[in-house]
Amino acid sequence: MNNKSHTILAIETSCDETSVALLRVSGNKVEIRHHETATQIPIHARYGGVVPEVAARTHVAEVVSLLERAGIFLSKKLSTVDAIAVTRGPGLSTALRVGIEAARTLAFSTGKPLIGVNHLEGHLASSWLVPENRNQWKFPILALLVSGGHTELVLMKDFGKYRIIGRTRDDAAGEAFDKSAKLMGLAYPGGPLISKYAAQFEKTKQKSRFTLPRPMINDPSLDMSFSGLKTAVRQTWEGISNEERSNESIIAEMAWSIQDAICDVLVQKTQRAIQKHHPVAVTVVGGVSANKELQKRMAEMIQTQTNILFHVPAIGLHTDNAAMIAAAGSWRFSRNAFDRWQTIDAKPEWNL
Repeated sequence: MNNKSHTILAIETSCDETSVALLRVSGNKVEIRHHETATQIPIHARYGGVVPEVAARTHVAEVVSLLERAGIFLSKKLSTVDAIAVTRGPGLSTALRVGIEAARTLAFSTGKPLIGVNHLEGHLASSWLVPENRNQWKFPILALLVSGGHTELVLMKDFGKYRIIGRTRDDAAGEAFDKSAKLMGLAYPGGPLISKYAAQFEKTKQKSRFTLPRPMINDPSLDMSFSGLKTAVRQTWEGISNEERSNESIIAEMAWSIQDAICDVLVQKTQRAIQKHHPVAVTVVGGVSANKELQKRMAEMIQTQTNILFHVPAIGLHTDNAAMIAAAGSWRFSRNAFDRWQTIDAKPEWNL
């Protein structure tokens, strides 16, 4: 392992967030020296979801602007960078290639090493950016990686050594949140709105009238499924009157039921994974890790286990961002795992 102090410049353009970060790593001291993300949510909200070609075109302008604001085009700032990390996949191919071309150009012009980062490894590394987690970082660690495109239980045996022990067989949990919200006529992105409305219903301390399934929750495997839940949401929502569907209290009640079902599956599958694989710690990463109810239930479940640490999610780093890509890039830098700027390309379907 290469343990020398280093600074990583990272670029993230896998979907609808353009992000640039500078990360300094010196032993166990990690400092995010610059981090900025430009979201495309207002653009894609007009379409009710991400449009790949629109995302790619927007990345082109944003990545140059963010690099300029980070001072990357100043020779003095570039001289402090030891390597350039960029998201290589998974993600939208056209969006990924915008970031990759920017990173290739910088690597070619400066002679700096280039590191292609797996976006999913970036999410795992986001937990490592939390100082409290890093100070207790021992393997094996069980990670619930839960986002709009991925829902996986990952056993982290070491840096760069991962085993997927459970995953969704169809839709991701984040997609279930967003698509359910869309079925209810809520704005994009729907996941945060489901959480917001669910919190309103929670305060009433009432029992929801809506009974939704927990697909595969009793299946002995660690795999999950959420497509049936979406179907149940659609059928349930269409089964009530138009007047009720416009009632905010009814919306809140349905939102609570959706969140309750998804959290039940995620927490119980994680608990089963703990009992089967005996990790030192558990962490939750990815966009859905920002869900307060999921965090609360996961913490409560882990408290019932023996000698299991809970590495809390990184505040502000749940969704796609370059800081996590820089962190994963640092892990790869320490293993001298570099790529050639001449041949690096996007890997839209790249698994861990």
